[in-house]
Amino acid sequence: MTQIPDDLNLFMACFEPNKAAFAPPPAGITLRPCRKDELPFWLALPFDDLGSAAENEGNMAAFFQRVYAPKGNLFFETCLVAADADDEPLGSCFVWEAYGCLQTLHWLKVKKGFEGLGIGRALISGALRGVLPEAYPVCLHTQPGSFRAIKLYSDFGFQFLTDEVIGTRRNDLRACLPLLKEQMPGEAFRALLFCSAAKGILRALEREAEPEF
Repeated sequence: MTQIPDDLNLFMACFEPNKAAFAPPPAGITLRPCRKDELPFWLALPFDDLGSAAENEGNMAAFFQRVYAPKGNLFFETCLVAADADDEPLGSCFVWEAYGCLQTLHWLKVKKGFEGLGIGRALISGALRGVLPEAYPVCLHTQPGSFRAIKLYSDFGFQFLTDEVIGTRRNDLRACLPLLKEQMPGEAFRALLFCSAAKGILRALEREAEPEF
């Protein structure tokens, strides 16, 4: 398999969710807001080993302080956590209003060892259930290494944005598609959809001095 770079950008948007993709949490799993004492867990969650989590802790904390902290408790009211029967967090995902006007899906991640159980699908379902129809589209940023999550996003109706630049960031879709084709099951890859960014998305991203998703 080709080694997948971790510095390539992909952008997706959902204009209307596919309700058939929604699913409840698996048995023994509940969805609830993130508690304040769980912030260290959330900061480390995107990384699969303690070394990577420690190496990136400063960047994660800086992102939290820049994007979420100015909104007070809204992060903890909005951020969904999937917890097991002992109330231990296993994953997280939520929708956040970026730049004060654009709905964005943030930080879908399930703890290593618990993937493939339906937790990620339940988290996305819970996050999107709170989005009013008039608030769409919902956008997200991802990387080609997240090809399993990309399959999930596609199930829910997310399409790849094809514009070469999204806000202040380059869109590496053309370079990523061969990588995704190699990694994803053929049926899932062929089901991927594509569109150009709507004017509302582009107007919102004119405010992107620094990325908020």
